[in-house]
Amino acid sequence: MNAPHIVSEPSILYFGTPVVLISTVNEDGSANLAPMSSAFWLGWRCILGLNALSKTTLNMIRTGQCVLNLPSVDNVAAVNRLACLTGSNPVPAGKLARGYTYEKRKFETAGLTPVPSLTVAPPRVLECPVQMEAVVAAKHDLMEDDDVTRGRIVSFEVRVTRVHTHPDIMMDGLPNRVDPDKWRPLIMSFQRYYGVGDEVHDSTLARIPEELYRMPDIARSRTAELVNS
Repeated sequence: MNAPHIVSEPSILYFGTPVVLISTVNEDGSANLAPMSSAFWLGWRCILGLNALSKTTLNMIRTGQCVLNLPSVDNVAAVNRLACLTGSNPVPAGKLARGYTYEKRKFETAGLTPVPSLTVAPPRVLECPVQMEAVVAAKHDLMEDDDVTRGRIVSFEVRVTRVHTHPDIMMDGLPNRVDPDKWRPLIMSFQRYYGVGDEVHDSTLARIPEELYRMPDIARSRTAELVNS
């Protein structure tokens, strides 16, 4: 790393973010499932960046609900089977140019299993070690300052209403603590799939108890209405 930096213009800036399978409900009550990786979390809120015309976006605008399913590296084949599929018919021109095809039966095509959620209508993905039911808190249009891209990209702020985690990724004896040594998320970096390696150094932040980060959304989630009761 002794060489001087260069000025660069990468077409995309996906330096590495977790893959998310977002499940939503179509107009006819069937389930849609779409992979994405423009996501980050603050507390029990998540920010999602999506194509404005995607089926996932339209479903979230209409219903205000989704499930954020986090695949592990073991689920990569299923995620890849969904990569160039869309639930929009006809296929939007932008996706058509990138080789996308229409597919309504996303769960079946991916070989994944839908299971009922507790607080929202979209199903969870059984095979994903982490499943977060969520409702839309806000929607924002992105790139409004550019005449070419205006109206093409949106962001959602969603509030998590229920979290489901597999016992295999939890700390022993601590049902509210995910063990980072056991959890192996699937990462997207510049359109390619990666996992995470071993811890490289002790973290000063790890000395702060996780409980100090708890926000009111967690208590609020306990009173979320059970949609399947």
